[in-house]
Order: sequence, then structure tokens, then C-alpha cells
Amino acid sequence: MAVVLEIQKEYGYVVLVVVLYAILNFWMGFQVGKARRKYKVFYPTLYALESENKDAKLFNCIQRGHQNSLEMMPVFFLMTVLGGIQHPLIAAGLGLLYVIARFFYFKGYSTGVPDNRLKIGGLNFLALLGLIICAASFGINLVLREPLATIP
Repeated sequence: MAVVLEIQKEYGYVVLVVVLYAILNFWMGFQVGKARRKYKVFYPTLYALESENKDAKLFNCIQRGHQNSLEMMPVFFLMTVLGGIQHPLIAAGLGLLYVIARFFYFKGYSTGVPDNRLKIGGLNFLALLGLIICAASFGINLVLREPLATIP
């Protein structure tokens, strides 16, 4: 059985939110690069050791802020793209909330106090839950959809 998908014009907002997150990711990567130079943590070292670097915790918090965002990116992209097919405006709104919250998550983490990442940044989990619900709704509606009539 074939399913025909009609992409609504509002889906463009979904695409733009995904692009915005890609831009945020590049910016976070540049921040890690600047921190590498500032705190003298050179490649291929992923994390600084406190026994070797007095600024290890600060650098590691910046690194973890970006690394965690990279770890969550596939889930965010997939849930946004799939959920947005059926619910483009909701998915775009939740996606924008996610991107903004991820910015504050990174900024909070970058202070060197890991708990600061959750002040505003913790909203990213709520946004992601909403996106998961949108994607699940899309999947359920596909499964329950009546097949199109076929012409013999």
C-alpha cells in the first residue's frame, strides 16, 4: 500500500529551524576552538586533566556543552523533520524553543558551573518531548490511515 504525502508550505518553517540549529552547532564548535587556544588544550585531547591544567573544569564544561548538543542532534533532527510533516507549525515552534534552549544550555554550561545549563536550557527537554509526540502522532496516523482506493 502506498501513502501519498503532501508537504504543506508551512513545512518551510521546519526546514528553517533545522538550519538554525546547524548554525548554532557551528557556533558552539567555534567556541570550543577558542577555548582550546585560550586554555591550551590541543588536539587530539578531548578533555583537559585537572592534574595538568588549572582551567580544566572550565574547558571541559565548554566541551561538554557542545558534545551533549552533538549527541542530541540526530534525535532532534529526526523528530523535527518527521513530526513536522503532519504538524509543521507545532514542530517548528517546538524546534525553535529547542534551539533557543540549547543556546542557553551551552551558555550556562560554559560558565564552568554545570548546573547553570539547566536554568533556561532545561526547556530543551520539554521541547524534545513535544517533538517526539508530534512524530509519534504522525506515525500512528500513517498506520491508521485508510488505504487509497485502487483502480482495477
